[in-house]
Amino acid sequence: MADLEDSIIEELENNPTLEQEESKLDQDSELDTDGKDEVDWDEEMDDYEPGYTAPRKEESLDLPLPDRPDFIAGLIKQIELLGMGTEELEIAKDIIWNLDERGYLSTDLELLADRFEISKSDLDHTLNKIYMLEPKGLGARNLRECLLLQLNNKTGSLAHQILSDHFDDFANHRYEIIEKSLSCSKEDLSTAIGQISSLNPKPGEAQQITKDETVIPDVILTKRDDEWFVTTNDNWIPELRINSTYKLMAKQNSQNAEAKRFIQKKINSAEWFIDALHQRRKTLINVSTAILLRQPEFFKGNINSISPMKLQDIADDISMDVSTISRATRGKYADTPYGVFELKSFFSESIGLKSGEEISNKMIKLEVKNIIKKENKSHPLTDEEIMEFLNNQGFPVARRTVAKYRDQLKIPVARLRRQIQQ
Repeated sequence: MADLEDSIIEELENNPTLEQEESKLDQDSELDTDGKDEVDWDEEMDDYEPGYTAPRKEESLDLPLPDRPDFIAGLIKQIELLGMGTEELEIAKDIIWNLDERGYLSTDLELLADRFEISKSDLDHTLNKIYMLEPKGLGARNLRECLLLQLNNKTGSLAHQILSDHFDDFANHRYEIIEKSLSCSKEDLSTAIGQISSLNPKPGEAQQITKDETVIPDVILTKRDDEWFVTTNDNWIPELRINSTYKLMAKQNSQNAEAKRFIQKKINSAEWFIDALHQRRKTLINVSTAILLRQPEFFKGNINSISPMKLQDIADDISMDVSTISRATRGKYADTPYGVFELKSFFSESIGLKSGEEISNKMIKLEVKNIIKKENKSHPLTDEEIMEFLNNQGFPVARRTVAKYRDQLKIPVARLRRQIQQ
């Protein structure tokens, strides 16, 4: 929220044609008919240092004003130093906005290529520049690619070979197979595995919100008389408009061509900024309303009952691009009668039960948490035993899935959970 406010203040300071509605201007003032106004445009244009102005898009504004730009804006600042052209810079920004919380690319490259009407090879060219950003590993599609990107300067090394050709063996700790296939010593293999283990599997994770941070909700969902209302928490955002004096100046034939171009450019930028704020509010409301309709049990008060729901589901519901939904929900929070929740937390993949029913994987995670909570702490359950327990309850999950969910819940392995009973 504070960063959005900073964006508005910066735009008001940098764009002389933009003003707040409450500003008191002399609306009756008229320009000198001789074309002599009080503004020295030669001096104004020399002193004015325009920032980057995204090209106007009538069909979609796609939330150009981030609310939490600490991480995203840092990446955008990095790519702006790479000397890209305007079109490629826009594509690179779109890729960055489609990074998930881990720093992985959360949309298909084919969709991005179609959206910008460019070839896959052109998109790969831009993506390669994303790979240059810090922290390394951003923009990967999966864990293997993320780790390989961090070893780009060590191509040919044993660690790189392991990830390139024996990733499954590495992930499943089949080190004897790797040792035999690559004809390496145990010492060299141990060193290479140490190098891989020191890599960051989630380069975007550092920008997760911590428990100590204060969360200001972006949208408020309230229920009155059995009817839900969705409002944005942005009453503090001032109403903006184009200064009428500058509008007249842009239309005056007495203005020199260069001054008119300068004024019109700033007016276009101001109009785009105002439209962006309105589009941000509209998208937040539409997305939140769609989530509300797709999660009826949660909004009845059963907060542990989350229905399977993907970004594409919401995109289809409100006829918007899935990348727009991704950006609209990233780092955004909803205030509900049951607490404040990140919009992303309402999304989950589905898991088919033996009964044929489909449930959210978050339900499985909750079950894993409950099983571990009730276990005998003197003999904590292994991932294999938890898997068997879940399978007996009708949840067909693999041991690897249990390990992944346990890790996401930040629950240590069985040997570290063991407690000596007095």
